[in-house]
Amino acid sequence: MTDRIRRTVLVVLGLLWLAPVYLMLANAAKTDDQYGVVSVWRAVGLGGLVENVSTAWTRGNISEGVASTALYSVVAPALAVLVGAGAGFAIVALRLRHGFLWFVVIFAATVLPMQMLLMPLFIGYVQTGLYDTRTGMVLVYTVISVPFAAFVMRNFFTGIAYQVFEAAVVDGASTWRIFWRIYLPMSTSALVAVFILQATLIWNDLLLGLTLTQSSETRPVMTALSALQSTYGGSTMPTVLAGGLIVSVPTVVLFLLTQRAFTRGLALGQF
Repeated sequence: MTDRIRRTVLVVLGLLWLAPVYLMLANAAKTDDQYGVVSVWRAVGLGGLVENVSTAWTRGNISEGVASTALYSVVAPALAVLVGAGAGFAIVALRLRHGFLWFVVIFAATVLPMQMLLMPLFIGYVQTGLYDTRTGMVLVYTVISVPFAAFVMRNFFTGIAYQVFEAAVVDGASTWRIFWRIYLPMSTSALVAVFILQATLIWNDLLLGLTLTQSSETRPVMTALSALQSTYGGSTMPTVLAGGLIVSVPTVVLFLLTQRAFTRGLALGQF
């Protein structure tokens, strides 16, 4: 009886989670004259989906946004997990003096909400020439991803016996060699899990993209999607929903391809 109730609850929760996906797909496939006339819950086929996707891809500069965001979502999390792993290694393996205090300082960057930092961040970017540049976006995304990466990697390295580090030192391995050849390979699952989470966070970012970018070549895809549905974009709702489908596909594919490593990293990383 308990298993049946659990199964029923999971099915209901799954249907509730899939309901917005169904609404997006059903209405993105409608033509302009069908939307607003036919109920949003009623699917009328996939007749208008191809046209709406094509319009969103070309008119809304979604293609340029996808290219820029793909760059940000790969480079920034990769740099962040390396920096976070280095911080966790220094605190745990190297027994850094006042290591916990350094960890608190690193993780304290997540205390203030991002909205409080937007104005000084914008002014600093303008003054240093980083505004509306891909380098600036990679830099800010890397910085905001480091605290969580350091948090996870510190927890993961705590579970590795210190005797591993001592044995490597006795064998004559340098600190860099121990980090690159022993600790990083042992933490692959945790690194992948953090990378996926931060890549998804960056891909879905809208706030920083609106604040720190202006040109279509630099702005992230969520900002391009936002411009598509603005007053100046002038696109109909089916086109905007089709753009939302385009934007959603990469993160879903990423999770499906890496779900085993992601699940293993969640367990081993002790989130």
